[in-house]
Parts: sequence; C-alpha cells; structure tokens
Amino acid sequence: MQIKNKTYKYLDGKKLKAGIVAARWNNEITDALLKNAVQTLEKCKVAEKNIKIVRVAGSVEVPFALHKLAQSKKYDFLVALGCVIKGDTPHFDYVCKMAQEGILKVTTEDNIPVGFGILTVNNLRQAEKRIHVVGEATLAALELSMLQI
Repeated sequence: MQIKNKTYKYLDGKKLKAGIVAARWNNEITDALLKNAVQTLEKCKVAEKNIKIVRVAGSVEVPFALHKLAQSKKYDFLVALGCVIKGDTPHFDYVCKMAQEGILKVTTEDNIPVGFGILTVNNLRQAEKRIHVVGEATLAALELSMLQI
C-alpha cells in the first residue's frame, strides 16, 4: 500500500482516536517518522485533539508505552515509531526482536490495532529512504480499527 501522492477517502478517521509512541533514539529519523504519521492521520481527518503522542527513549521501550495507552481504552488504534540501525554487534538483533515481539503482544493481548513503524535498517541512508513507510503503517492500523466482522 504505497501512499505517496494518493488519497484514501474511504479511511474517514474523524471519529477515531490515535495513540502514537515514538522513540527518541535516532531522532533525525524518528522525528521525520512522527511528522509523516501525523500528516497521514490529518489526511484521514483525524482531529489533532484526538492524537496522543508519547516519546520514549528507544525502540525497546515502545511496547511498554503502547501497552499503557491500550490499557487506558481511550484509543481506537496505535502506531509504533522507531529506527534501529545495525551496528557491529548483535545488539541490533536483540533490540529488533524485543520491539517486534512486544508490539505483537500489545496487538494480540490488548486487542488493538498497532501500526508497525519501526524501521530496521543497515544504515542511515536506508532509513531516510524508508520514512514514507510509516504512513502505510499508520493507514493499516487506522483501517483495522474500522474493521467490521
């Protein structure tokens, strides 16, 4: 689902509330991810007053904050934002695993859609090229929150 220069009229979020958790680590990327996520929500008519933004230290801390937002029962969907850049040690693998598994746990155990906007890349250049992906993750969570089964 590429969202560059597209509109999604069927995703009318004016009655929805969104929680966004964004890591501060690699903030040159995560600030851009946050901006992109908010712009995507605005395009879907989610009111600014209905968007809660929480900043945490890094991607490992994102699941805990998501869980706290989910427990509040105030939000229709959540978005996880972060950027993990591979280094010379296996630390990258542990951080990615903890973030991914923690976010999955929030989605399934708290029964709330979570857009996965954690970039896991080899270098800064790859991260810069993938900033748009968070718009897709945001749309996916918004769409799931509207799912009628």
